[in-house]
Amino acid sequence: MKREHFVKVVEEALDSLPQEFRSRIRNVAVLVEDMPPNQPSPQSGQQRRLLLGLFHGVPTTKKSIFDLATGPDHIVLYQKNIEAVCSSEAGVREQIRLTVIHELGHYFGMDENQLKDV
Repeated sequence: MKREHFVKVVEEALDSLPQEFRSRIRNVAVLVEDMPPNQPSPQSGQQRRLLLGLFHGVPTTKKSIFDLATGPDHIVLYQKNIEAVCSSEAGVREQIRLTVIHELGHYFGMDENQLKDV
């Protein structure tokens, strides 16, 4: 999938979130990169789950008005990894939606165990 199309699908996933969540998202950038830095190449023989997205920042539950401004929090989606775990464009669209929701869960202060329950 071309990057421009992938980004458009990400924007659609963000737009499809319920208004009650969208209205609470503040100062968060959503970025798209090919792959995470330091990811072993497939030729290295290391088998592990691919990282599809990552939240960088301070969860809203841990923020304080006394914190110094550090720039926007951001979510990175890894396009090649998302495409690698999907077999169709519909699968890519659904995985983008799930990954965006998962990473926003971290933004809202949820840990991995809580996200599994959701």
